[in-house]
Amino acid sequence: MNPKEILNSHNLKRTSCREGIIEVIMSSDKALSENEIRDRLFGNYDRTTFYRSFKTLVESSIVHKIVVDNNLVKYALDNQLTHKNEHAHFYCNECNSVVCLESVTIEKPALPEGFSSSEIDFVIKGTCKLCKEKAE
Repeated sequence: MNPKEILNSHNLKRTSCREGIIEVIMSSDKALSENEIRDRLFGNYDRTTFYRSFKTLVESSIVHKIVVDNNLVKYALDNQLTHKNEHAHFYCNECNSVVCLESVTIEKPALPEGFSSSEIDFVIKGTCKLCKEKAE
């Protein structure tokens, strides 16, 4: 799917800022922070326009957030759009990148009666392959 189709499928108005944000995320092989997305976004959007557009994409489940810790959040396209199963993410302590580990799937846990989950976060922290090779 392209950004226009994604917005249409979620019944959202197509704006160049929303399309640009989706395009930036789609073109990256890693999850990105808000600042990284904004820095890569073509077009001269003011801060308010960017953040309103970004918030709408998160609230509409087009973009999902990956919480690494209290100080770091990265974003990627939602699993429903990418047709990925629930999976773990890997955070590299050296280069601060976050990548999807599609081979490490997450099973939905059996919760006690009366409990329901809204999201599951599974972040593995360590050193990525590239940083490990650079260190050797």
